[in-house]
This record gives sequence, structure tokens and C-alpha cells, in this order.
Amino acid sequence: MTPAPTPEVLQAPLVVEFPFTRSLGPVQSAFLTGLRECVVLGVRTADGRVLVPPVEYDPATADELRDLVEVAPTGTVTTWAWNPAPRRGQPLDTPFAWALVRLDGADTALLHALDAPGPDAVRTGMRVRVRWAGERTGAITDIACFEPYDGDATHHVTPHNGEFADPVTGIVAPARLDYTYAPGRAQSRYLAALAGQKTVGERCPSCRKVYVPPRGACPTCGVATDEQVEVGPGGTVTTFCIVNIKARNLDIEVPYVYAHIALDGADLALHGRIGGIPYDQVRMGLRVTPVWTEGGRYPDHYRPTGEPDADYDTYKELL
Repeated sequence: MTPAPTPEVLQAPLVVEFPFTRSLGPVQSAFLTGLRECVVLGVRTADGRVLVPPVEYDPATADELRDLVEVAPTGTVTTWAWNPAPRRGQPLDTPFAWALVRLDGADTALLHALDAPGPDAVRTGMRVRVRWAGERTGAITDIACFEPYDGDATHHVTPHNGEFADPVTGIVAPARLDYTYAPGRAQSRYLAALAGQKTVGERCPSCRKVYVPPRGACPTCGVATDEQVEVGPGGTVTTFCIVNIKARNLDIEVPYVYAHIALDGADLALHGRIGGIPYDQVRMGLRVTPVWTEGGRYPDHYRPTGEPDADYDTYKELL
């Protein structure tokens, strides 16, 4: 086919978000429970250094660490960077400084927000203290932020057994990534063709293989691809799996089948859902064709064509 005019390169905002759940060992459990009780704990190494936040193993020697100590809630800024536009979920909703603070009695620095009226009010060496959150649950957010402090440094370090009532044993940390995805020219052409109920790949000028979805370059030869080739619409199931766990926000009843499908004329299998057939009747070699919903920009699923199954030798290289 003659290369089609390049459509506008697409862009779309995407969010990847999930809760990360982890259990805590005795050191981290004591540290977070201590924050809930307005106590800052560190851990002492064999050579006498006090690490805050505490870790379970010495980063220099890999020795196990269990010697907990209490340090002061005051400290000194060792370095900082101004944040003029706080983002969602950050400690403060007004401009603030990210600061590394070495608490009095500690030999390492703790990263947290420093509440200051502007960058001119922040400097390396300034004295600060912890501002505790009004409601504390046993998390790093129990330290609401640091704030300027006029007092002198005190090196008061007290041994601590790390024991508290109702200790925190696990945390759930929400992970979220907001970004803008631009698929590039090759995939923009591919998506534009899908919106017209066509599937196009790109042919490598060297090995002559047709790749779907296209990436703009041949993954085998490493050369640029720009010759568009329409493939399908029919294809062959090469491999598949049966999904038994229902995904949140996905209105598909389980069990269902997700398969790799080698479209006619393509040299790379793409994936899609198989419908219109009981899940336990899906098989390798099954001939399928796409089903489009009204207004859909991509196939909703693939259904059997009724043709005889493809011979294994015709798709074995695409497994």
C-alpha cells in the first residue's frame, strides 16, 4: 500500500494507580508506631552512628540492626529545594521546601517538607523542628512538616526498647503516576485506522515482515518502517488464557478468554478477547474475526468465523 498521510500525533493523559501493601519488620514497626506517639526513633550501628530513618541492616556492613534510640524532634537543614507548585497528595498545599534534616542526635538526614514563607527564608544550616499532625496513624505523614526553630542543637540520645501498645505492623501506600502518553506517528496511524474499522501494520524494508501494532521500526532488523499494510480482518488464535478473576471497572463476566491472535498478513500476533463461543471451546488454531461496537475505536472482541481451524504449521512461528 502507498504510505498514507501522517495524522496528527495523538496524546492522552494516563493514570497508573494502585495501593501498595507491605508488612513491617520490628525496626520499621517501631519507627512508625513511635511517630504516632510523637517519638522519633533511630537505630545505632556497631560503630556508633545513629541512622534516621532507621533501617534493619547496616548499609555499610550489612549487619542486622536492632539497637533503637530516641532522637530529638529538632534538627538542622543540610540541603533543600523550593517547591513553588505543590501537587496533589504532597504534605502541604502551599509552596514549601523539600529539605533534608539531620535531627539532633542523628548522623543521617530525613527528607520531608519544610513550611516557610518563601525560598529567601530557607538556608542550609537553619534550625527546624517537627510539626506533628493533629491526627496520627503510624505513618511518615504523622510528621506534618518541619518548621523554623530558634533553639540550639541538643545531642540528647536515649535508648529505647521499641515497644508500644498496639504497634503498627503493616502499611498501605497509594502509588500513583500521572503522565501524558504520545504513541508516536506509527501508532497514531494505527489508531486512526482502527477508528475506521481497519487494522494496519508496517512492513520492514529489509526482512519484509509486517508488524502489528507497528512501532515505527523493525524489532528484528532495527530499521525504520513506513510502508503501511492492511491486514486481517480475520486471524488465528495462537495461544490463549482463561481469565477467572474479575477486574475492577471492567464490565466482562468471568470466565472469559484472552488470546494472542495472528491476523492474516501479519507476522506478529496481537492480543484480544474472544467472545461468541463458550470459554472451554476456545482452542489454538481457531479462526476469528473482529467485532466492532457502534462508535467503538477498536474491536470489542473477536468471534469465531466458522472456518476450519488453521493448520499448526501456518502459525507455529507466531507462538
